[in-house]
Amino acid sequence: MKLREITSHLESIAPLAYQESYDNSGLICGNQDMEITGAVICLDSTEAVIDEAIANKCNLIIAHHPIVFSGLKKFNGKNYVERVIIKAIQNNIAIYAAHTNLDNVFNGVNAKIAEKIGLINCKILAPQNNTIKKLVTLCPDDKASIVRAALFETGAGAIGNYDECSFNTNGTGTFRAGEGTNPYVGEIGKQHQEKETKIEVIYPGYLESKLLKALFLSHPYEEVPYDLIPLTNANNMVGAGMIGELEKEMDEVAFLNHLKKVMKAEGIRYTALRGKKVKKVAVCGGSGSFLLGNAKSSGADVFVTADFKYHQFFDAENQLIIADIGHYESEQYTMELFYEILSRKFTTFALHLSKINTNPINYL
Repeated sequence: MKLREITSHLESIAPLAYQESYDNSGLICGNQDMEITGAVICLDSTEAVIDEAIANKCNLIIAHHPIVFSGLKKFNGKNYVERVIIKAIQNNIAIYAAHTNLDNVFNGVNAKIAEKIGLINCKILAPQNNTIKKLVTLCPDDKASIVRAALFETGAGAIGNYDECSFNTNGTGTFRAGEGTNPYVGEIGKQHQEKETKIEVIYPGYLESKLLKALFLSHPYEEVPYDLIPLTNANNMVGAGMIGELEKEMDEVAFLNHLKKVMKAEGIRYTALRGKKVKKVAVCGGSGSFLLGNAKSSGADVFVTADFKYHQFFDAENQLIIADIGHYESEQYTMELFYEILSRKFTTFALHLSKINTNPINYL
């Protein structure tokens, strides 16, 4: 199949618009019109993973971490990033990454961590603001169902687990068509009154161009009336981290042992035990210290993440336990997540979970 079929599906789950400003998710190298023979799924695109792709006759690598974060000015193989890109291009291998965009969606990296730990009633820990907009349009009453259906088809009108949501009011619109117009109803030069429906739908901002195209194609008027309104509402389906509950509360040490086992951690760095049961758990794959305040205010008993610095551990202030399980350890099941997303859609496509442990950290 074409590479664009695969990337389009991944981006329907984890839109690139949801990646952080510092990130570089998306197609790192390759051509969207390439015919893909198979894919290797990994956390990091290393030279060993390129060799693994070659051995498996795969010409696509799907990684969590982008191999390129900042601009490259020269390609002479002086570091592993340049060597990986050179080898990929030489062997006609495409590299695609879904990083913080996959972190920031509800069914993404953090949901997979929560699943492994056994959390229920999960919610985004720090929902994003300013990602939602509202479209308001007017159309003749007899065309309202057609316009609504076209808008819903683009993804507008989704609120949490509900879809095709809209608000509709009826009224009377007036207009007078000028010379050179081709009005759908009414006569040129005469004021016309038309029974109209006002349709209001919310939509994720990144869908705006697709939404407007659908509106213009489905709407009968020569001049389509519409308003685009930015909303500051929190988007509870998009954001950083996740908070959930254990089905049954656990002793602190028992929970830490459980965490170590299910997350295959070599060790856990954690703050002082509080002598309380663990019921509510916050998680963040990768470097999650920036969410400590959110974890504390959410009432979490434990915050599971990675990459805390020495002095940051003091910031727990006995309000919760910080459990630092390691960066690789916290994100390792992202490979499984990629596999599930792609195998459900492309049932006969050759997918290989990388057997290369790309964790740069060793334990003694």
